[in-house]
Amino acid sequence: MPKQSVEQVKAESQGLRGEIGRTLGSDATRFSEEDATLLKFHGTYQQDDRDRRKGATTGDKAWMFMVRTKMPGGELTAAQYIAHDDLAGSLGNSTLRLTTRQGIQLHGVLKGDLRETIAQIRAAGLTTWGACGDVVRNTMAPAAPIADAVHAEVHRFARSLSERFLARSRAYSEIWFQGERVPIEPEPAAADGETDPIYGEVCLPRKFKIGIAVPPQNDVDIYSQDLGFVPFAPHGEIEGYTVLVGGGFGMTHGIHSTFPTLAQPLFYVRREDAVETAVAVVTTQRDHGNRTDRKRARLKYLIEDRGLEWFRGEVTQRLGQWRTFEPKVIEFSTVADRLGWHEQGDGRWFYGVQVPGGRILDQDDTRYRSAFRAVAERFGFTLRLTPNTNLLLTNIEPDQRESLERTLRAFGVPDPGGLSALRRVAHACVALPTCGLALAESERILPSLLDGIDEVLRDLDLTDEPILFRMTGCPNGCARPYNADFSLVGRAPGKYALFVGGSIAGDRLAGLEQKTVATADVPAVVRGYLEEFVRERENDETFSAYWGRTHVNGPAPHPQQFHLELAERAARAESRIEVAFAE
Repeated sequence: MPKQSVEQVKAESQGLRGEIGRTLGSDATRFSEEDATLLKFHGTYQQDDRDRRKGATTGDKAWMFMVRTKMPGGELTAAQYIAHDDLAGSLGNSTLRLTTRQGIQLHGVLKGDLRETIAQIRAAGLTTWGACGDVVRNTMAPAAPIADAVHAEVHRFARSLSERFLARSRAYSEIWFQGERVPIEPEPAAADGETDPIYGEVCLPRKFKIGIAVPPQNDVDIYSQDLGFVPFAPHGEIEGYTVLVGGGFGMTHGIHSTFPTLAQPLFYVRREDAVETAVAVVTTQRDHGNRTDRKRARLKYLIEDRGLEWFRGEVTQRLGQWRTFEPKVIEFSTVADRLGWHEQGDGRWFYGVQVPGGRILDQDDTRYRSAFRAVAERFGFTLRLTPNTNLLLTNIEPDQRESLERTLRAFGVPDPGGLSALRRVAHACVALPTCGLALAESERILPSLLDGIDEVLRDLDLTDEPILFRMTGCPNGCARPYNADFSLVGRAPGKYALFVGGSIAGDRLAGLEQKTVATADVPAVVRGYLEEFVRERENDETFSAYWGRTHVNGPAPHPQQFHLELAERAARAESRIEVAFAE
């Protein structure tokens, strides 16, 4: 039987059910490819341990599952965190993974434990429904718990968007809870329980990402989102939002019709029209997005093919022309998280902990998992997960500060004040051994790479220089590599494409500088660029500002010119650094 397209699978799935329920009750070790596609809508990826493929004596793989929880703005209670920690120990691989979309992933869950895992997440008041799949994913918002009207409204807005875009199918409750109503699942839109006013019968052409950023912090990487909202609050209260559309970082090596793009301003809307604006944008993508080529099915390609003016016209027709205005001027300074101690503005404090790679585990003398468990149990703080895969402990009373620090240090969690500026912002995707798309390592080798680059920074007296470094195991861009100062994008085992020239503010695309760099050569290659920076920088300009002044001519390239621009930069780099490219 020929393999079905994803669109066929969705159309024939009976409301995203497929044969998931039947397979759950069988002795099978895995789901069919069709049902593995549908599982994503339920918040689960079918994976296998790729480390165990080597030397395997049977034809079957070591199948396991990743389960992802959806939490708007990355906010969860201490009890909800403890529930995830319990699951990691009893049904997962004893680790938790913070994601770049402010969620939590459990890895290593076996098929027979899926229903119990999802049930316990539901019991904690959260959901996995819509955390993956061709729907609106987790809505992102600033992680810092600043106690002002703007940040409070932004988080209410994020929750409203999340609720509005939950798919209205009873499949989730039927499969995982035997039909028992799930409080967080919206009421079906019609008597038959299947017609969804936003997603229809086949959902969206591809995943859809929404974020909200409050200047000057761009911690949600607003320009990487399909749809972004930036509040306008000249008098301390949000009056409206500038709407950005068409960001997205996925691409494929060697396929020039795929490319990363930065989101562009569409228009400005009043606060009361913001949710309906999101619906208008999403349904325009639903109706016109590419459903024949999944590599070009994201919103950015629709805008590229039809033009921003056409897209603006389609959206305003659905929303009403009288409800849109000229976008406001937007300025961001950094994508970094607020680590260490910060006042919230209400007499309390929050404390940002850097979590290397977003992986919460106990290892040697540094026991993040035990530390966060102890903090949750002893203090009961609300937690915020950041888009840079770090953790903020919030609502801390002044007299609790010393006790909290003692607790963290007792488990070996370092003071973030001692980190180099590089480590405060660097992150990597999961990659091997679980991601089926990974071409090379990422999360597991980032710490050793940063050790080598930190040594270079010390030699050049640049340890306080704000440099954004990101790494992915493949070109799909989960760790948002294409707007970083330096990024490595996996091409093959031990080999990476090197991109240089993004921005610490996240508002500029990087360009391909070296087509292939071996893992062992990364620190030396980075040194070459930084030595040039030290020689030629003006006054106290940052690396981002220096690169923009000396290497970038004008604004980011138009998407059609992206690969040509990459080739030109690669040629310049080859002549300047004298590095031979290899496939």
